[in-house]
Amino acid sequence: MRIPKHIGVIPDGNRRWAVEHGMEKKEGYEKGLHPGLALFKKCRNMGVKEITYYGFTADNTKRPKEQTIAFTKACVEAVQMLSQEDAELLVLGNTKSDMFPKQLLPYTERKVFGKGGTKINFLVNYSWQWDLGYGKQTHNILHSDDVSRIDLLIRWGGRKRLSGFLPVQSVYSDFYFIDEYWPDFSPKHIDEAVNWYSKQEITLGG
Repeated sequence: MRIPKHIGVIPDGNRRWAVEHGMEKKEGYEKGLHPGLALFKKCRNMGVKEITYYGFTADNTKRPKEQTIAFTKACVEAVQMLSQEDAELLVLGNTKSDMFPKQLLPYTERKVFGKGGTKINFLVNYSWQWDLGYGKQTHNILHSDDVSRIDLLIRWGGRKRLSGFLPVQSVYSDFYFIDEYWPDFSPKHIDEAVNWYSKQEITLGG
């Protein structure tokens, strides 16, 4: 089975999962913490070299305040959990915005934790406009230039869209969609996605 070097992760469906389980929408975010760690361990064991998680976007901060607080807290805890693993961790997002959590500022330069090995990119308060320097004629550097091309992009929650996720690195990605919500993550999702990916013809436009 051909293993993708870099997997992108869009962990969608936390709010819908919460509502279906009789909870408030804001309660769904913390339910995605342990799935995120389980995915990392699964991918590491499979030999995946790099993983990028979509934490929250600049557009997400337009949601009700209680939800914004909840998903920000969940992202901080997720990064702190991953920093306990053997990983090379980088948080990417607009740090000049008040919506960027100050607790994550120390992670905005890639750091090696434990024995290192697997690269982890975590997008927080991210937008493609910020990444590409949209509207700034003097800007010619991609903020995410330390992130490699994504081979396989997996989205949970049934929605079939990119939602602004790393538009440059995903230009030749294969997309795999999962109907289950992110809190219902199972390692079999990765097995099925990678098995599907290994059967695709990769030409990179050639």
